[in-house]
Amino acid sequence: MKLLIIAVISIVIGVVYVKFNKLTCPLPLPVFDTNRYWGSDEVANYKPDETIKPFKVEVNKEEIIELQQQLNRTFKYTKPLEGINFEYGFNSIALAGIVKYWRDSYLPKWVERENYLNKLPQYTTEIQGLKIHFIHAKPSKETAAQKKVIPLLLLHGWPGSVREFYDFIPILTDANSMSDYAFEVIAPSLVGYGWSDAAAKTGFNAAEMAIVMRNLMLRVGHEKFLVQGGDWGSIIGGLVATIFPDNVYGYHSNMCMLNTPLSTIKQIIASFAPEKFLPSRFFYEHHFPTLEKLAFLIEESGYFHIQATKPDTVGTALANSPIGLAAYILEKFQVSTGVGLNQKSNALDKVFTIDAVLDNVMIYYLSNTIVSSVRFYAENVAKEFRSLHLDRVQSPVSMGCARFKNDLPPALDWQLRDKYPNLIHSKYFNQAGHFAALEVPVMLYIDFAEFVNKINFEK
Repeated sequence: MKLLIIAVISIVIGVVYVKFNKLTCPLPLPVFDTNRYWGSDEVANYKPDETIKPFKVEVNKEEIIELQQQLNRTFKYTKPLEGINFEYGFNSIALAGIVKYWRDSYLPKWVERENYLNKLPQYTTEIQGLKIHFIHAKPSKETAAQKKVIPLLLLHGWPGSVREFYDFIPILTDANSMSDYAFEVIAPSLVGYGWSDAAAKTGFNAAEMAIVMRNLMLRVGHEKFLVQGGDWGSIIGGLVATIFPDNVYGYHSNMCMLNTPLSTIKQIIASFAPEKFLPSRFFYEHHFPTLEKLAFLIEESGYFHIQATKPDTVGTALANSPIGLAAYILEKFQVSTGVGLNQKSNALDKVFTIDAVLDNVMIYYLSNTIVSSVRFYAENVAKEFRSLHLDRVQSPVSMGCARFKNDLPPALDWQLRDKYPNLIHSKYFNQAGHFAALEVPVMLYIDFAEFVNKINFEK
């Protein structure tokens, strides 16, 4: 009888081990078609155009006048409930004030804003049947003579745009004492965002986006480069480092997340003794309490579910209502200003400036890309992408992580090393949030420069 019990226990342990190992072990890299066609015509009729063309933001005056007229209509704002600020979404009283500024102050100076958006050199080129828009900013000849110049792929997310980088890029390309390096920055509008084409076919997920971004870097002449990103830019950047490790010197993220069974198990374990997994008790609130962080994610992710299931419905509503578009986008920037401040009507101006966030709204409005941008969520929850389990495919690339307090809950180093065993840089900040490049460009640069200084470029 004892032998039978021992045998049964052994079988159970063996089955549990096999199941656990199957759920948690690293997986091999799937095979990808790195030249898959995403354009609107039949691939048989496709003639690649590899030229790189200069680009400028040029908006017809009539389009600005039409927007002013739309904003001049009498809109029905619903009064907030008593005692409610931004808990139910973007406060309608604050929104009315922003719309008034947008109509009466911002749009009359549109030429000035257009010139600002054109201050960085921009181009378009065709990749896999799609016109890709990108900023390409190089260090001056004087800087290049003082510093070693390294190419950098800089990636934004949703509901952001390349506008997030307008204060960050000049710091990256300049000579300063923080680093021996200066950076040649390529900052594309993601496919379906800004002035980049949207994919005409289903299946364009983060892995396919990573392939297009890497092919863009090859197009501009860089076989090897650094990658930096937040939000979708972090996820896409991590996939560039995973699918094309031989092309990447290093990958730096300001949204370090990992979604695997093993990562979830480790988060639960760490919640019982957080001090064992943190460099300091002052960073406890970045990760814990776990249940509070989970509640926050549930509370703030309603938009994700809508965009992942019915993107065209919400997208069409937003595309045809500039005020609705502004409320939907600005609410995400409002939340990112941090607990307490995100309930204040002056939070956006205090953290970002109203002109900066309206520039971002205008990019979505003028390019008419809100529908295509939110479709990206649906493609990334589709079975085709989820079945790849790319978070369980390790990348040997040097990785750096910057965690800002007001951002989404990040992964611990203990979790990150499952995917990035060469995690060489990890830092915490007790301020700033999700849009770090826009909010604290100098702070983000300092962290990025510290990471780059640790990379062994001779390998």
